[in-house]
Amino acid sequence: MNQQLPWLHADRVQALEQALARRILVIDGAMGTMIQSHHLEEADYRGQRFVDGFDSTHVHGDGCGHDLKGNNDLLLLTRPEVIASVHDDYLEAGADLVETNTFNATSISQADYHLQHIVYELNREGARVARACCDAFSAQTPDQPRFVIGVLGPTSRTASISPDVNDPGFRNTNFDELRGTYREAVEGLIDGGADTIMVETIFDTLNAKAALYAIEEVFEQRGGRLPIMISGTITDRSGRTLSGQTAEAFHASLAHSRPLSFGLNCALGATDMREHVETLSRISHSFVSAHPNAGLPNAFGEYDETPEEMAATLHEFATSGLLNLVGGCCGTTPAHIKAIADAVRGVPPRQLPVFAEEQAA
Repeated sequence: MNQQLPWLHADRVQALEQALARRILVIDGAMGTMIQSHHLEEADYRGQRFVDGFDSTHVHGDGCGHDLKGNNDLLLLTRPEVIASVHDDYLEAGADLVETNTFNATSISQADYHLQHIVYELNREGARVARACCDAFSAQTPDQPRFVIGVLGPTSRTASISPDVNDPGFRNTNFDELRGTYREAVEGLIDGGADTIMVETIFDTLNAKAALYAIEEVFEQRGGRLPIMISGTITDRSGRTLSGQTAEAFHASLAHSRPLSFGLNCALGATDMREHVETLSRISHSFVSAHPNAGLPNAFGEYDETPEEMAATLHEFATSGLLNLVGGCCGTTPAHIKAIADAVRGVPPRQLPVFAEEQAA
């Protein structure tokens, strides 16, 4: 890792680091939950560009002769005002950082819709929309600057595990394929104005390594870098990621990238996530983040934990000195983020530990 590269957007990076030194920063909540509340239909996802069943701007005129409903990333091109309104709602609730609506904006995930050719555009527009919202709120609250997290999701495939129980050696993706699609996404996020790049909801560490490699390639090519954020997913109460690592092993596998923050999100509610966040807080040189779900899903796949319940649990995280960044994942809303922001306001952020080797140096 070349630490000598200058920072891209150096003024915003400095502002982010200063904010992290002063207080616990608040990340936004779920994007998908909020999009569902708009009750969008197929026509919303198609917009004018895809209204006739194909991409009218694509030279080959192919790519979408089937349903597009559910491709939430596509709304960046067809209903960007919906995405902007979600960002605004979270910023109004007190979020310091908003995540771009680019969780599935990779060629692997967009292949389900035959829209691989718009991956760069989706990422650029995702960062651009979030940038405009953050800049508008920063102008209103100059003492509380707002920041854009450029999101790289895990993709819909895993490089470590076979999807076929009858063929454990089979893989439906590989490191180089992942590296290529992540690189394209990173280019778009940077060009759209992201302040950081977050590799999030990591269930397979090999996928994350491909993302981090691609990020470094882009940084080297551009001669500058952005802060990197890493957020993994403990998939269930076994305390391990899908590819089999504990939080400590997961951290050891990726800490070489020296991220700005290291944390956990998704799969678990705050209560079940606590011990794993505590582990990261104890061992990580980086700032620690947590954005859990609003509890565990019920029998209908819905999330029942109220803003008050979730905020009370995360307040305990904060007062125990575990957190530098906190927010919400599946099932959370602006009401959750407002309650969380209120709960951690005034609580000192976790202090980065000084380890024995650093003292010796």
